[in-house]
Amino acid sequence: MKALLATVSSLVLTTVVIGNAYYQKKQFYPSIVYLTNSNPSMAVMYLQAFILVLLVGKLLRKIFFGQLRPAEFEHLIERSWYAITETCLAFTVFRDDFNPKFIALFTLLLFLKAFHWLAEDRVDYMERSPVIGWLFHVRILGLLMLLAHADFYFIHHAYQFTASKGPSVQLVFGFEYSILIIMIANILIKYVLHAIDSRWEAPWESKAAVLLYTELAINFLKVLLYIGFVAIMVRIYTLPLFAFRPMYETMRSFKKAYNDVVLSRRAIRNMNTLYPDATAEELAAADNECIICREEMHTGAKKLPCNHIFHAACLRLWFQRQQTCPTCRLNVLRAPAPEPAAPAPPPAAPAPPPPPFPNMPPPPTMMGWGPPPPPPPRPAALANLTTAELQRLEGTERRNVEARLLLLREIQAMLDASVLLMQQYSAVVANMPQNSANAATQTDVVTNTETAAPAPVKKEPDVVPTTSGAGLRPPSPAPSSSKAHPEGPQSDAATALDSNRSVMQ
Repeated sequence: MKALLATVSSLVLTTVVIGNAYYQKKQFYPSIVYLTNSNPSMAVMYLQAFILVLLVGKLLRKIFFGQLRPAEFEHLIERSWYAITETCLAFTVFRDDFNPKFIALFTLLLFLKAFHWLAEDRVDYMERSPVIGWLFHVRILGLLMLLAHADFYFIHHAYQFTASKGPSVQLVFGFEYSILIIMIANILIKYVLHAIDSRWEAPWESKAAVLLYTELAINFLKVLLYIGFVAIMVRIYTLPLFAFRPMYETMRSFKKAYNDVVLSRRAIRNMNTLYPDATAEELAAADNECIICREEMHTGAKKLPCNHIFHAACLRLWFQRQQTCPTCRLNVLRAPAPEPAAPAPPPAAPAPPPPPFPNMPPPPTMMGWGPPPPPPPRPAALANLTTAELQRLEGTERRNVEARLLLLREIQAMLDASVLLMQQYSAVVANMPQNSANAATQTDVVTNTETAAPAPVKKEPDVVPTTSGAGLRPPSPAPSSSKAHPEGPQSDAATALDSNRSVMQ
């Protein structure tokens, strides 16, 4: 409905403009001159030409493609915006050649590019389409032949024009149509390969490899063309900014194609040399269905490092596109190679002997985080070893065993000494309060004696004191009243000294 409304509106505006010019000039030639000199009239004419191009494009799309898929339409719109931007940049380089013919040639170039893009998407869809009818083949072949003839014609025209009149904007058109003819060759090769593969019941194993090498060669030719075009433009005109984005995209595609070829060959070589064939027991234990082709596996299956099993032919086709496991997406190029079968485990060793210090608590960890390191393995009990094992152990590790035993004995002696010292220390600490109390009592007695007897005392021979229980005894407390002791403090001191002297004698 919108297209019909736009077509009718543009047709009405064009009719009004032409009628107005003829009404004013009354003749054909003056009317044409009036239209070309009037900017509003030329704008209406350009709009009408654009509408006609869209109508022709819709007609050709209906003939060669029928109904476009949503993905094809999105790709067409996305690429068209990039092409329009590059065309505007090209206008700045060739502003001296800017005229209606220049605009018409760029519009035609964009029109043909759109059909090249649609043809490429439709041929790529051919590989995923379950049913391909004869109408599809007729449409694709007819479109490819028509586009190829148009590309060859414009390349020849650009060459003749440049050879006769010198370099001009035709250099850009010749380069663009050269890129399009290479695209046509790539689309035709893909179409032939898909058509051959669709005729065979079994999948064609070499198809993916041929497609990889074809894409590598096509991208290499495009890179050469872009480098030559940029060199010519820099030499004659200026730096072509409008060619940088497609040149970068082409170089990146070439690099990707080269990496795909190298990585696919490496993955296939690893599959043929490193990955073992799946046995009947492994196939019976697994699902026994290849998820790539959805068929049961009986023979010719390969086991990946992640223990997933697939057909060898299906894996070869898969690795030519991507080098990952179809199930778990494991990168087969970075995965470790499967190790050979491990030898039979040795007989179980006898139980280790008990630790030498069962009551000793384990040492604390050196760090506050993480579990402690595992203890070293203990040697087997010597009593459980046979004579041959003892002789072999004695012949190889006798010095080590003796050194360990000597070290353990020294550690045991040090531990015993430490325990003895701790016991003595505990006994001393336990007796400290009683000893301090006795010392305090003796100090009080001596102090009272010295203060109570300031008078001179007759010198007596030295007597060695004894440590027995018959030593100095504290005097019995005497009443302090004068009635009990009429002689006062001096008589008490004399009495105490006499008693002490008699005891010592």
